[in-house]
Amino acid sequence: MSKLARWMRGEMVRELVRRMRRKSKSLDNRRGKRKTALALSAGIMALSPGAVEYGRQAPTHTVAEAAIDAMKYRVDADQLSVSEAMKEALAEEEGVMLTVYRDVAGYPTVGVGHLVRPADNLKVGDTITYEQAIAFLEKDIRHAEEAVKRLVGDLPLYQYEFDALVDLVYNVGEGNVSEDKSPKLNVAIKAGDYQGIADELRYHTAAGSKANGLIYRSERRQAIFTDAAYGDPRPIEISVSGEVSA
Repeated sequence: MSKLARWMRGEMVRELVRRMRRKSKSLDNRRGKRKTALALSAGIMALSPGAVEYGRQAPTHTVAEAAIDAMKYRVDADQLSVSEAMKEALAEEEGVMLTVYRDVAGYPTVGVGHLVRPADNLKVGDTITYEQAIAFLEKDIRHAEEAVKRLVGDLPLYQYEFDALVDLVYNVGEGNVSEDKSPKLNVAIKAGDYQGIADELRYHTAAGSKANGLIYRSERRQAIFTDAAYGDPRPIEISVSGEVSA
């Protein structure tokens, strides 16, 4: 890939990430306002003159306990959804394409590695917006999340372990993590062998050929699973003239 192509790819990823962050911040603000409104409503009800009437006890309204920190404690996978850090890592790994193209296997693809479906009403050469790319990404992530929950069953996970498994399913598809296609992974999950799971997160081939990009992605996936390390492991080279390349 040329320096210009790398720069353009990086700019598109950064723009998508900026838009995702703005959207996430907006959603957080709305949730915060809703929680404040509910808390105020509960307080008003508790202080209402009619709260104590004919010897009745006022209804008790308590704020729900904070959720367990899944970065510190393993929890049921059903309680988890992909972190923002993992969404951004996915965008970095998959790249962002706003024009429908054919991937190495010949399938129409767009956005953040989204496989075009008939319902998308898109064909090769069509273009989409960043917002559509984000919508496709979020939809595909939800499918991958559900697939991981089916895969692990009642095995508790840290947030970053869940993230890494979602990346695996997003990358290779649910069919490729089945007992038939990934027997060692499934055995490790059933045994609760977390190191064994980490060892099975490698995926190096595309269309039958080994791809450096998938090797680095597998390293990143394993680092996320074992160490919550979301950074890109690709080597950065700096030339004598100060130019940076990866």
